[in-house]
Amino acid sequence: MAKQGQEAVLPGDPSHPLKGLKEAEKAAGGKGLPPVHLWNPAFCGDIDMRISQDGTWFYMNSPIGRKPLVRLFSTILRHDEDGKFYLITPVEKVGIRVDDAPFVAVAMEVEGEGCSQVLRFRTHCEDEVTVDAGHPLRFAKEPGTDGLKPYVLVRGRLEALVNRAIFYDLVARGVAEGEWFGVWSSGVFWPMAKTSEIS
Repeated sequence: MAKQGQEAVLPGDPSHPLKGLKEAEKAAGGKGLPPVHLWNPAFCGDIDMRISQDGTWFYMNSPIGRKPLVRLFSTILRHDEDGKFYLITPVEKVGIRVDDAPFVAVAMEVEGEGCSQVLRFRTHCEDEVTVDAGHPLRFAKEPGTDGLKPYVLVRGRLEALVNRAIFYDLVARGVAEGEWFGVWSSGVFWPMAKTSEIS
């Protein structure tokens, strides 16, 4: 086990549980995504891996600092119908914990304006996603504070939490449409809250 503040030892370490990681990487074929939605390996149990609310990946309570490795893990992540998160390779399926959303949107690009506006996000794992009918934007109330938390669907059932700075930009671009306040992207109006609730 890594000491506090020391980076976790992962692939290359013979004790690492994801034996099929290289096979998954090979199946991705370059920069593409592995076809995890097609794989149905046996469940091998849970491992001590966690994604915190700020998007940091931990293995045995130590942060994984290597960005290429985090990116690789993110490409084999799947959120199944049972509500749990798994890392999937062709030969194994292991459960991990996710504190909130597995991704964090850290950058936003805006093209056009009004109802022709298009919003694009980049996640901390280098995924790029355009807010549209296939990648909806939703706003959830945070338990305990009733503050809004925006999420965008990246792929499958995997969402990105939009970071606070970008959320402020979204609010600044918001408009009222009838009784709702929200933002436009790809010809769709994405409601944040009722106009009566906006102070």
